[in-house]
Amino acid sequence: MNPQDMVLISVDDHVVEPPHLFDGRVPARYVDDAPKVVHKQDGTDVWVYEGVQIPNIGLNAVAGRPKEEWGFEPTAFSEIREGCFDIDRRIDDMNANGVLASVNFPSFPQFCGQLFSRSKDLDRGMAMVRAYNDWHIDEWAGTHLGRMIPLSIPPIWDPQLMADEVRRVAAKGCLAVTFSENPAKLGWPSWHDKQHWEPFFQACVDNDVAILLHIGSSSSLIRTADDAPLDIMIALQPQNTVQAAADVLYSGVCQRYPDIKIVLSEGGIGWVPYFLERVDYIYDKHRYWLGRDFGDMLPSQVVKRNFTFCFIDDMVGVENRHHLGVENITWECDYPHSDSSWPNSPELLGKHFDGAPGLTDEEIDLITHRNAMRVFNFDPFTHIPREQATVGALRALAKDVDTSLVSNQRFRGPKETDLSKFLGKRD
Repeated sequence: MNPQDMVLISVDDHVVEPPHLFDGRVPARYVDDAPKVVHKQDGTDVWVYEGVQIPNIGLNAVAGRPKEEWGFEPTAFSEIREGCFDIDRRIDDMNANGVLASVNFPSFPQFCGQLFSRSKDLDRGMAMVRAYNDWHIDEWAGTHLGRMIPLSIPPIWDPQLMADEVRRVAAKGCLAVTFSENPAKLGWPSWHDKQHWEPFFQACVDNDVAILLHIGSSSSLIRTADDAPLDIMIALQPQNTVQAAADVLYSGVCQRYPDIKIVLSEGGIGWVPYFLERVDYIYDKHRYWLGRDFGDMLPSQVVKRNFTFCFIDDMVGVENRHHLGVENITWECDYPHSDSSWPNSPELLGKHFDGAPGLTDEEIDLITHRNAMRVFNFDPFTHIPREQATVGALRALAKDVDTSLVSNQRFRGPKETDLSKFLGKRD
């Protein structure tokens, strides 16, 4: 398939929330307590909530910046591409990259709303969760219909509130919610607790809402040693997803809720064939003395039934697609993060597909958009005719969008490499 003829839906991108997010969306009694953007004397912008400063670190918004300037340094809105936080400019950037639609994870509230779970007043925290979700659904996803798949954050401190919010936003058309890859790391019961999270899981199944687990949504990444270089942490990030997959599989959640939809975000797919082989092998060897029973299914079959995976750059995974199931693979751009393939995603995907023996146009359609449409109950073609949704058609709308790199003097010096300085303010 010619890359210009592909239809692309990215199941993992990110939004840098705009300063006006909470305007008009918070009950009057909480208006003064809502998160606000503060411009600091050093020229950076930070969100402030209950006296805590949350910077937007550089790697979260490097689209359009030279790689030589990337780092953990905090940024200002004036220093990042407008498509990071302005919905109209985001659509421009999606057009320039030939991307039809996108799922966008939060930034300053953290992947599953952990920030609001630490509110001194949890009623206030609940008001902020609702305000955030309303902004995301009504404005970010609602301004350009057919272009954004809405994604909600949960009030993760209370499973019944989570269930109520799932139902509330589902009625507004939001059929995806973030959750933690490992809630035990956040101080809550693990995936293996058979009671605590049940109201949330039940609400998701009842409303056909997909549960998205992003790497790092446990507020932790793998560090092999305190003095290990950051390259190791970055290289091992997908291992968070491997651990999450094992937790969910062996938790029994998929047996209790056969229709539950688990989406493993930004974890890649190359590891999945071996994972499936391994879980079946140990099931055969150890099921009896461990008391494990998957009924009339193999563990690998449960994974294929309930899990969806995604990739940015994973030629090995695409080549081995039949070992994990083509219907379980989706694609992501990761705009505007440092792993993003923007603005050359179609070209990179073209190389992946050219290197996969026997790949058919039908399989390409499944990977690039049809699987995402099914998992998220999302049909962009009700708003945009398919012939206007291809890479070529969208890029034709973006001829005046400048995708050239823009350098910034402030980011040309020595790079900050101590991630704990920033994670410590968020965890």
